[in-house]
Amino acid sequence: MKKVLSPGAAADLVPDEARIMIGGFMGVGTPRRIIDALVASGRRGLTLIANDTAMPGRGIGKLISAKAVRRLIVSHIGLNPETQKQMNDGTLEVELVPQGTLVECIRAGGMGLGAVVTPTGLGTGLEDGKRLLEIDGQMFLLEMPIRAEFAFIAARQSDYLGNLDYSLTAQNFNPIMAMAADTVIAEPEHIVPVGVIPPDSVRTPAVLVDHLIERPV
Repeated sequence: MKKVLSPGAAADLVPDEARIMIGGFMGVGTPRRIIDALVASGRRGLTLIANDTAMPGRGIGKLISAKAVRRLIVSHIGLNPETQKQMNDGTLEVELVPQGTLVECIRAGGMGLGAVVTPTGLGTGLEDGKRLLEIDGQMFLLEMPIRAEFAFIAARQSDYLGNLDYSLTAQNFNPIMAMAADTVIAEPEHIVPVGVIPPDSVRTPAVLVDHLIERPV
C-alpha cells in the first residue's frame, strides 16, 4: 500500500521557500485539507504554480491570505482581490502565463521536453526577456518547461497502490501536475481496494504518486 500521511505530516515535508504545484480551477479539484495544513504550518516564501488563486477563504486563496506565498506562476488572479492587493503592494511577485501555455509548460516539464514554442503572447509584454524562434517563416515564443519540488493534487478515488481517478472537470490540472514534480502527494476523497477503479478509468498511475492523504475521520 502507498504510504498514507495526515495533512499535517504532508505539510511537514514542505520547507519554507519550496516550489509547489497545486491542482484545481477556482477551488474545484483542489486538495483543501493539504492547503489548510500548509496554512497552519506557518510556511513562508513559497513559490506556487497553479491555474489561479481562487477567492479569499477558498482553496489556494487561504495561502494567499496567510501570506505564505512569495511568488505566483498562474494564468489569472481576477477573482481574488487579496492577491491583487499583495501584488500592488509589492509583497507578492506574480507571473501571469496564458492558460494554454501554462498547461503545456507543465506538461513539457513532466515529459522531459526542452521547451514549448507558441505564438501566444507575440507582440505583448510576454515577449520581454524571452527568446523568439522562427519556424517556416512564422515567429514563436520559446517557453521553458515548468517543474516543482512538490505537487499537491486532489482526486476522487485512489486504490491502495495510489492509482487515481477524478470527478469530471475536477480533473483539470491534477494529472498534468502529477507528472512534473519531484514529490507527488494526492488527497483522494476515497481510498479503495485494488480493482475497484477500472484500469481504463485510471488517469494518474500509482508510479507517479509518492504519498496519499489519509481519509478524513
